[in-house]
Amino acid sequence: MSDKPPLPRERRRTTAGLRPLPVLLRDLVAELRRLIAAEFALFKAEMTAKAKEAGVGVGLLVAALVLLFFAFGTLVTTAVLAFALIVPAWLAALIVAGILLVIAGIAILIGVVSLKKVPPIIPEETVESLREDVQALKGDRS
Repeated sequence: MSDKPPLPRERRRTTAGLRPLPVLLRDLVAELRRLIAAEFALFKAEMTAKAKEAGVGVGLLVAALVLLFFAFGTLVTTAVLAFALIVPAWLAALIVAGILLVIAGIAILIGVVSLKKVPPIIPEETVESLREDVQALKGDRS
């Protein structure tokens, strides 16, 4: 027998109204599956948006380079022929090549600046959400 007096009725532990452990575990697994699916959906949406943003800048740079290639082909020929009327042909070709190198350098600088404006590819919202989920699973409510 126990030396302790019995607990008042309202302080006794009871299982009435509580779900059994197997049911709780099944619900926990279902909730974790939903949570993981939601995290993957957030990750996918965030990465798709960032890829589209970067893709637009890169696509415009590529399109501009293709157009410049054909335009420069025509303009180089014209410039070399025009300079050849004033200086020897080899010097005219050298002058035009130097001008083209300067223009290419400027285009590269503009492209690099444009790509630096693209936000980081890290899925920040997903990472933050995962941190919150880990804290919640640890029981940290802060």
